[in-house]
Amino acid sequence: MEQVLTYVGYIFVVIGAIFLFLGGLGIVRLPDIYCRLQAGTKASTLGAMSLILGVGFLQPQWMIKALIIIVFIALSNPLSSHALARGSYRHKIRPWTKEDIDAYAQYIKEQGENEAAEEDKQQEKQES
Repeated sequence: MEQVLTYVGYIFVVIGAIFLFLGGLGIVRLPDIYCRLQAGTKASTLGAMSLILGVGFLQPQWMIKALIIIVFIALSNPLSSHALARGSYRHKIRPWTKEDIDAYAQYIKEQGENEAAEEDKQQEKQES
């Protein structure tokens, strides 16, 4: 039975580490504070809860403390992210929109202009 708890604990620790890594990656890669808050809160909440639950399975005498910490994380992370998002909104920090940065659309527009200019040149050559 103890060996099963050890394997379950390691599985939860690995799952928690993966979610914490993905949450950190989301914080680095996402474009604005609102998206970063979502990635950081959701992934870090699940990651921390899984990691702590894994520790609880690996050290059964700490399971009660681990569950108390999990409840605290489940209550505090969403509240703190809500407070940060509300503060950002009140300070008029705009969310990122597609119009802000759309390099692909700009590239397509330039390509279309270049192709139109090429077609005009070819028509002029054919007419003369």
